[in-house]
Amino acid sequence: GILAVYNSLSEEGKREFEIAYSASYYPCLDILYECYEDVASGSEIRSVVLAGQRYYEKDGLPAFQMGKIDQTRMWKVGERVRKARASGDLGPLYPFTAGVYVALMMAQIEILRKKGHSYSEIINESVIEAVDSLNPFMHARGVSFMVDNCSTTARLGSRKWAPRFDYILTQQALVAVDNGTPINQDLLSNFLSDPVHGAIEVCAQMRPTVDISVPPDADFVRPELRQSGN
Repeated sequence: GILAVYNSLSEEGKREFEIAYSASYYPCLDILYECYEDVASGSEIRSVVLAGQRYYEKDGLPAFQMGKIDQTRMWKVGERVRKARASGDLGPLYPFTAGVYVALMMAQIEILRKKGHSYSEIINESVIEAVDSLNPFMHARGVSFMVDNCSTTARLGSRKWAPRFDYILTQQALVAVDNGTPINQDLLSNFLSDPVHGAIEVCAQMRPTVDISVPPDADFVRPELRQSGN
């Protein structure tokens, strides 16, 4: 579970995790709150419909399909690292990165909980889909394959919200870390004692033993993403 990530760290690593978690939690909560309201208000589905209409020429303007999102140096380096990594080797756990990632998960958990969702739904949306589906897909085939074999809603959302998270974390969270902003001890205490950890432990006991995967050259994979021979 999430708490096991923190508990697996050294004392120095825990301190680094806490710094990242404290700085990232509220910036992540800010964007996630907006995401939730975008969906709840119906704005998200309207954006999806309009994006679909832009796939075709209209009003004298050209068509715009969604471009690939894994062409920059970061993604290319990641691809080489994954190929070189031995099977079963998950690589090192970086405490700072883990702190930011867990802050994002816990912020989403808090929003869904306050909005009245059940723990089974909260955990599935905030944890299970990431660790059991999206992350393994990205590790195996890359971020573009993972995102662009999802729904149009997910494809558009990835492109719409990723820059927002990038900006707010860079401009607020990382700046707070650089400025030596003290750790919010209330946030940390709430994280360590959050009842979601017990619920995650129960869900983990029901985790299936079968891995779910998509062959890279399956008929239902988008043609531009097929990876024959992999």
